[in-house]
Amino acid sequence: MIIKRDRKKWRAEKRLRVRKKITGTPERPRLSVYRSLRHIYAQVIDDTRGETLVAASTLDPALRGKVRSGNREAARMVGELLGQKALAKGIKKVVFDRGGYIYHGCVAAVAEGARAAGLEF
Repeated sequence: MIIKRDRKKWRAEKRLRVRKKITGTPERPRLSVYRSLRHIYAQVIDDTRGETLVAASTLDPALRGKVRSGNREAARMVGELLGQKALAKGIKKVVFDRGGYIYHGCVAAVAEGARAAGLEF
C-alpha cells in the first residue's frame, strides 16, 4: 500500500524541525525565506524581540516592474535588495532559514543574492 504525503504537511513538519535549531539574535538575526507560486519573500528577523528588522519581496516597489516574479533571477534580486537594506541598518551577519524548502532554485538564489550584496552567513 502506498501512503501519499501531503506537501503542505510535510513542509510544515520540516519547517518546525529546522526552526528548533535556528534562532535569530540581535547580533546575528535570522534570514527567513517564503515562496508562493507567484512571489518570493525574505525577512531578517530578531527572534529575541520578535520583530522583523528588514523585509523584501518581488512585490517591493523597487522590483515590481523589473522582473517576472516567479523565477530565479527575481529571487536573486530579492536577496540583493534585502542585503542592501540590511547593510544600511548595520546588519552584516545572519543565520539562513530556508523555511522547510529544499536549498535549491529560488531559495538558493535568495541566499546567493544576499551574499553578493555583502551579507555573511
